[in-house]
Amino acid sequence: MLHGLASAPELFATLVFGLAIGHTFSTGLFARLAHAQPRHAGLWHLLAEVEVVFGVWACVLIAGLALLQTPDEAIGYLEGRNFTEPMFVFVIMVIAASRPILQGVIGLVHGLARRLPLGAGQGVYFLGLALVPLLGSFITEPAAMTLAAFLLRDAYFQPRVPARLKYATLGVLFVNVSIGGTLTHFAAPPVLMVAGPWAWDTPFMLATFGWKAALAVCINAAGATLLFRAELARCAAQPAPASAAVPMGVTAIHLLFLAGVVLFAHHPAMFMGLFLFFLGYTEAYPRHQSRLILREGLLVAFFLAGLVVLGGLQRWWLQPTLGGVAPDALFFLATGLTAITDNAALTYLASLVEGVSPEFKYAIVAGAVTGGGLTVIANAPNPAGLAILKGGFAEESVSPLGLLLGALGPTVVAAALLF
Repeated sequence: MLHGLASAPELFATLVFGLAIGHTFSTGLFARLAHAQPRHAGLWHLLAEVEVVFGVWACVLIAGLALLQTPDEAIGYLEGRNFTEPMFVFVIMVIAASRPILQGVIGLVHGLARRLPLGAGQGVYFLGLALVPLLGSFITEPAAMTLAAFLLRDAYFQPRVPARLKYATLGVLFVNVSIGGTLTHFAAPPVLMVAGPWAWDTPFMLATFGWKAALAVCINAAGATLLFRAELARCAAQPAPASAAVPMGVTAIHLLFLAGVVLFAHHPAMFMGLFLFFLGYTEAYPRHQSRLILREGLLVAFFLAGLVVLGGLQRWWLQPTLGGVAPDALFFLATGLTAITDNAALTYLASLVEGVSPEFKYAIVAGAVTGGGLTVIANAPNPAGLAILKGGFAEESVSPLGLLLGALGPTVVAAALLF
């Protein structure tokens, strides 16, 4: 329903959605409760995991819908959701973080870093925040986030590293991945939602969004590198793995699996089949593998699936909010709304508004990708990066305010170029 004429299930869903957002800002409280009340430490640690927040509240929503309506209607709503994106993010995370691909990317970045007029720590840091996010336009944003997070983790997310460097790095990474996937029409979730209905292709994206996004990514990475040059000089970048650690043939096969999953990103039966084949291959050649990040990937998928369930009943207020807004104001409105709802959901709802102008289309997508680093829930790949990097923070808890402050500067740069 629109224009405030919401049904009881919609109002309840919005209440639960608000509670879930509040929960994401309160995970540090639950982490402290785990220490204060060791008897129930397991429960508090569970509720302190950002990745479980939306999944837990999605369960609350389904239970509430079963009471407000009927169990069959609640199940029908759940079965009507599209869970392709959570499944895809899980698969792409696991494959991208496999040892052959990860070693190959780390070796490439370290090789390029040695050719830059920077110290080893600074060169790897810059490329991790610039080159890898831009690769997201070709290997998809979740894969780029996974690779960049692993590349940066061991050197720059250690206990000895100042917290302000960690939060600034996390903010730049999240913003750069969000805008870095806009060089093509298939890699960034918010762009993917509108590319078909609005007939946007890669040449259009490159000419309209891509060059601006690439410039913003490089400015953000260079700015962070310059700002923290002293701290980065003290961070010993991990050496690139020996080229003979994994045979080239094994790496090539992993890359083929990755390419196949990207190619069939909208066909879960295909990419899940490839993933099962991939699991079999890794079992056949265990000496070339490290532990697959199945747990981390499943937690991220659970987070995104919960967001899909909770977001499905928010149309009653989101769509009227977007309609009838001037393009200039819409850009900033979309940037703000992205902080409290997934940017792909936002652009999807915008694609349902009929008779909109080209200026409206540009403003909603530009605003959505600009705000994609402000919170964990703003962009689908963010939970993947958080799952990999949170171990570098005190009590493995990332402050939402710290992330917001770390992302503000890069967001302003992105807004200045994309507005």
